[in-house]
Amino acid sequence: MTLSTNKNSLWFSILSKDAYYSSTEENFINPEKFDWTKNSSDIANIIKQELLSYLKENNLESYFNTKMSDDVRKWKTISLKWWGLEFYSRQKHFPNTTKFINSIPNLVSASCNLLEPHTKIYPHCGDTNGIYRCHLGLIIPAPLPECGFRVDTEQKSWEEGKWLIFIDAKNHEAWNDSNENRFIFVLDIIREEYKNNKNFINTVVLTGLFLQKIAEKFPVLYKLQNYLFIKKSCVYFLLPFCFIAVKIRNLLSKLSLTT
Repeated sequence: MTLSTNKNSLWFSILSKDAYYSSTEENFINPEKFDWTKNSSDIANIIKQELLSYLKENNLESYFNTKMSDDVRKWKTISLKWWGLEFYSRQKHFPNTTKFINSIPNLVSASCNLLEPHTKIYPHCGDTNGIYRCHLGLIIPAPLPECGFRVDTEQKSWEEGKWLIFIDAKNHEAWNDSNENRFIFVLDIIREEYKNNKNFINTVVLTGLFLQKIAEKFPVLYKLQNYLFIKKSCVYFLLPFCFIAVKIRNLLSKLSLTT
């Protein structure tokens, strides 16, 4: 088991042999630690209205990793930002939401997330301990035990208009055993002690997610996850290409909106 008790030590699942993180840090972070969590009920209503308006003519996308859920078709999302990637064409449908996320220091990802009825997200550790993952309840059909979330040994219910903030690297899972959809807004915030590593964190995580997507198409590659040297070699080889590709892609995406 990979043990990481030193909070000053960056951890990445793609660079660990068993992708398991453990620490003595608290499971959930008090939202009052962050200034941007104020007026959360008003913010949630703004985001919810823009999301519902978007869904009148658009659909969310199923999460790409089929090993993460008992039915990936029922776990859907729309990203406005994703580890430094900017989705400007989507952001124009969420003008007030985008204004809000652009005001948050060290934010690297933002998305709306749907978990349909009778769906589970399997226990897993996140991509890195370099972030806090933040859930804002938008539409929550039921409290525990029907609909809930676990980090390590601690379970909590989402609540509409309230934040759940946790260390994504810790083992966690989610479920919706109700008969209605659950919608939350999800943010990734670089932790203060790692803010100078923001670009490195984004690039490593994106490279790892790219390798996951490749493995989805060629499942035999999942067998290589037990060979840490091979994984690390692939990641460090791809890092500079990923960093440059993100910069170019964001620039082209922004230019396309002006033509």
